[in-house]
Amino acid sequence: MTTTKTDFDILLKNGSLADGSGREPIQADIGICGDKIKAVGRLADATAEKTIDCSGLCVAPGFIDVHSHSDTYILLQPSAPSKIQQGVTTEIVGQCGSSASPLVGGAKLPSDWASHPYPHDWHTLREFRAVLQEVHPLINIVTMTVHRNLRMAVMGLAARPATTEETTAMVKLLDDELENGSSGFTTGLLYQPACHAQPEEIHALATACARHGGHYATHLRSEGTHLLEALDEAIETARISGVALQISHFKTSGPANWHLLEPAIARIEKARADGIRVYADRYPYTAAGTDLDVILPEWAERGAREEILARLSDPDTRAQIREEMMSTRDSGYWKTVMVGGTWCPANAPLRGRDIASIAAEWSCLPAEAVLRIVQADELRTGGFFFGMSEENLHRIFSLPWVMVGSDASLRATTGLLSDDHPHPRAYGTFPRFLAMCRDDKLLPLGEAVRRLTSLPAEAFHLADRGWIKPGFVADVTVFNPATVKDAATFAKPHQYPVGIAHVIANGHVVVVGNR
Repeated sequence: MTTTKTDFDILLKNGSLADGSGREPIQADIGICGDKIKAVGRLADATAEKTIDCSGLCVAPGFIDVHSHSDTYILLQPSAPSKIQQGVTTEIVGQCGSSASPLVGGAKLPSDWASHPYPHDWHTLREFRAVLQEVHPLINIVTMTVHRNLRMAVMGLAARPATTEETTAMVKLLDDELENGSSGFTTGLLYQPACHAQPEEIHALATACARHGGHYATHLRSEGTHLLEALDEAIETARISGVALQISHFKTSGPANWHLLEPAIARIEKARADGIRVYADRYPYTAAGTDLDVILPEWAERGAREEILARLSDPDTRAQIREEMMSTRDSGYWKTVMVGGTWCPANAPLRGRDIASIAAEWSCLPAEAVLRIVQADELRTGGFFFGMSEENLHRIFSLPWVMVGSDASLRATTGLLSDDHPHPRAYGTFPRFLAMCRDDKLLPLGEAVRRLTSLPAEAFHLADRGWIKPGFVADVTVFNPATVKDAATFAKPHQYPVGIAHVIANGHVVVVGNR
């Protein structure tokens, strides 16, 4: 008996190739052996163990989610369905206010992550990566280290600037993380307790990050009234340290601040012209998503959960919080805030409803409605904030240094990660971006693919991903450019997109035949 040797393990034929370069697609076949791309071109006579006909489809590198929060959820659902079904094959985690490590000293996981059991405990990145390796995730996980964990490890929840000694201790922890595989560090300077860090603290950490060749991503101190000052601080950090800078979910929040976009762009483009490596990411929605209690006054958010809940339980303090919340926002604001995920069963019917309508039903002030909701949920309520401009969104995506990030952790339509109410970006970010580029004629197809693939690979130094080239890792997303779109909505977020036909991750076919 004789066996016929095939040329490839997988052969993608008759597709339109967008290779990641930004050039418009061309007809080409792709041959894959093991986990590597072996050949690209006309391969009509080639044989393969598995041949996939890509007629009418666009073949692209696997999409890279540059701003993800799947850090620990990937341990619960290694198949990463809400990301894989979008064509995402790599996630960059450890963003804004939370990362999986380090968990030493006073550092803890956020409550939503901590509420789940995991295969093993971990404290350091080395230990976390060992647990990650055990579960064999389908997608690639690039880890970053968040400033909040470093600060809590050294200072707990102290609402003050760090001392020189405390900053040195944070730098030592970051050095350890970077030496054990972290790609860089991130800040969530809007959130407690990170908001109390002075620029010098961030400069020291950014300098350590640059020394290791890492990347610095920041959720700015302000994305609204003080956007320009916050942006100046981030750019100055990059200038002093030499680190590559990523502006997380670049936006102008609130109609009164939409006019700040052009001055913000000018600052970034001047920095880039001066040789500072500055990039940005954005999701294709005009509503942000974060914890609902972020709209409480800053002083009311200080300390541990128990301290915050104690303030809400004290009648005089609660009245002060309520008054400040009402006096700093106009009446129309409360229609733009929607309840997302909830914790206690009594709050479940509120998911997807705006605060103004809930307050009217309860015959109370909108601020009081917020306080009742977050108190019942013990500060575990999610919120959606509709405060951005569609025109500004298009302008941001027109910029060649802006890539796409979901700002979401993975979810699933069944099982453990299916029972909350996430922002629809968890399911729809990448197909929605491609549909926006097509329907609004925002970007040509080749350039749209570059924003999802080679640009992130360049920014985060992913040397063998982001392109369809011989020798590169076989991460491939095949989609229908005419039909690809998101299906998830704010009312019904747990819905997979359409038009993602095939996904190959590290040489393994993980999505088949969804057109």
